[in-house]
Amino acid sequence: MNQPESPSAAAAQSVSDRIRQRLERARVRFHANDNIAAFIEPGELQLLQAEVEDKLAQVLHSLVIDTDSDHNTRETARRVAKMYLNEVFSGRYRAAPDVTEFPNVERLNELMIVGPITIRSACSHHLCPIIGKVWIGIMPNEHSNLIGLSKYVRLADWVMSRPQIQEEAVTRLADLLQERMQPDGLAIVMEADHFCMQWRGVKDTDSQMINSVMRGVFLTDASLRREFLALLRRNGS
Repeated sequence: MNQPESPSAAAAQSVSDRIRQRLERARVRFHANDNIAAFIEPGELQLLQAEVEDKLAQVLHSLVIDTDSDHNTRETARRVAKMYLNEVFSGRYRAAPDVTEFPNVERLNELMIVGPITIRSACSHHLCPIIGKVWIGIMPNEHSNLIGLSKYVRLADWVMSRPQIQEEAVTRLADLLQERMQPDGLAIVMEADHFCMQWRGVKDTDSQMINSVMRGVFLTDASLRREFLALLRRNGS
């Protein structure tokens, strides 16, 4: 349980330092793709946004951008801070979305595929967009928890709304769904464009990255794995 800081100590620190110290005291990792919502107290997200806005204004100043007389950039620091904390990186700062789970009353045990789900993330190396699609294959058993179709989208968005690399993002999503549903098998395929390749560096607009995670019977049953991948190809993967 976190001990509350004294008012005088809290006033002397930035809100980011207070959050960081809670994480360090709890020995909890806070990498770019980790969720730290449990360590943010009520009202602190707004304070953190204000702090980020101030730091971004300093970045623009160091880039020699006149934010005083340029009407296009006057509010840029505020807009970007709001975007980072409330939108594109919100999966770090917000708790997991509520997901209603249903028992598998009918004892369904046939392959289910959800997708393509459009996902948006950001490369943690350059903070450039990663935009693509995810397909999820589930082989439930009689003890599996089933979730509504829209909840796959919500969970995928929550996981993807963080700075990360694609390989880790897919694994993180697989871990979450495995824990929630406890299926006999789980398969995820992600196909995405990386703007750190398209916008900078080699500036190759045609390359995509495709990777997959296979769990349970998708690893041991080659025919099931082929069926899943064939259905993806049939639907334009």
